[in-house]
Amino acid sequence: MLIAKHNNMKLKTFLFAALLLLSASTVSAQSYGTGIGARLGFFNGVTVKHFVSPNNAVEGIVNFRWGGAIITGMYEWQQPILSAPGLDYYLGIGAHLGVFDKDDYKWDDASSVIIGADIVVGLEYTFPTAPFTIGLDYKPAFNFIGDSHVWADGIALNLRFNIN
Repeated sequence: MLIAKHNNMKLKTFLFAALLLLSASTVSAQSYGTGIGARLGFFNGVTVKHFVSPNNAVEGIVNFRWGGAIITGMYEWQQPILSAPGLDYYLGIGAHLGVFDKDDYKWDDASSVIIGADIVVGLEYTFPTAPFTIGLDYKPAFNFIGDSHVWADGIALNLRFNIN
């Protein structure tokens, strides 16, 4: 009963965040098409971000942790901060699938396979004269299969090389 109540609360939180994110409006354009680089944080890995329209992007992330990997797909809405040229904020939702080495994982009660949902909020600066972006974001994850913990340690620095 307690586990079902906990999972129900996670689902309600995720749905509320998703509705909030869906209400984001569009205003301006991004100055690059695709960015490829590193994601540095508690979960280190690689990131590829591709704009499907001026303010909408898809991002793929592969992180490495606990002797395994997590693959995450995100849909993001990105908007400029008008008083700061080159600086944008973004919001997004997505999902992940992960596999871990059971001996490296820190909770004994969890499966070595997880599936869940993600939300992200971040800032990204695109350099005006160089093909690079730098970003800082927070991406908590909610697991529905496998580990029952909410992963709130998703703070990361993103460094990307941009391709137009």
